Amino acid sequence: MDILWTLLTLPYAPVRGLTALVKVVAREAESQQHNPVNIRRELEELDEAAAAGDITPEERDRGQQQVLDRLTTPAADAGRAPARRNGAPRRPASARRGTTDRRDEPRRGRGGRR
Repeated sequence: MDILWTLLTLPYAPVRGLTALVKVVAREAESQQHNPVNIRRELEELDEAAAAGDITPEERDRGQQQVLDRLTTPAADAGRAPARRNGAPRRPASARRGTTDRRDEPRRGRGGRR
């Protein structure tokens, strides 16, 4: 069955390869965008441009704020644990209040016995 599926989907192989390549490039670009070394370099470039008179202090402040916002916002795929659907991080069972561990409850099957 795997051979048949491979033969049937063979025309789509370039599309799958291109999709994988785009994902790799996007992941690398995002990691470079959130790299602290690059952010520091951008902040230094803004300071140099303001000192040279190329931009106004207000423009420098806006640029610095944009760069710092990018630093403080987490990268989508930076090796962190995936976020839950509602965006809240998962808390350990010991930190949850009012919940019990299902392993502590007796099993109820046919006849109500374990």
